[in-house]
Amino acid sequence: MADVIATLKLLVVGNSSTGKSSLLMRFIDDTFDEDQGPTIGVDFKSKVVTIDGNKVKLTIWDTAGQERFRTLTASYYRGAHGVIMVYDVSVRESFKDITMWLSELDVYAPTDKIIKMLVGNKIDKPNREITTKEGLDFARAKSMLFIECSAKNKVGVKQAFDEVTTKVGDCVREFE
Repeated sequence: MADVIATLKLLVVGNSSTGKSSLLMRFIDDTFDEDQGPTIGVDFKSKVVTIDGNKVKLTIWDTAGQERFRTLTASYYRGAHGVIMVYDVSVRESFKDITMWLSELDVYAPTDKIIKMLVGNKIDKPNREITTKEGLDFARAKSMLFIECSAKNKVGVKQAFDEVTTKVGDCVREFE
């Protein structure tokens, strides 16, 4: 198999406590920490994956969801190939705020080439406020990929990252 042919930048954004860091840790290390604290500023992880037989290095930026860190995270949008927008299916406000995250993306990374994925996380929780149909309809209206996940139970996490990476993979072909 060939050496790494490209580095792709992914961002994980959304309100605080939606499970962004948990999704990332499940994808990178296959771990889950029930007591995961909030991200301060931005965290960064990387992983080499294979797309169409080519090794690609993913650099994944886990951004803090709190308002006070917004000015810090703005610069991390630049150069992004994909953005995963996360909401908690049991917290309506986190779903409503996806519109704000999309607006922020338009301001700091104004290109239609960025692959966007909407992720409804915490589907293991019993007190669901956002239906699958609601999430899917919103994603379709905004031309986003969509999946529901549970970082806690491993459901859909690998598929989410695989799907967004495959779609971003069109960028890889430009390097060949």
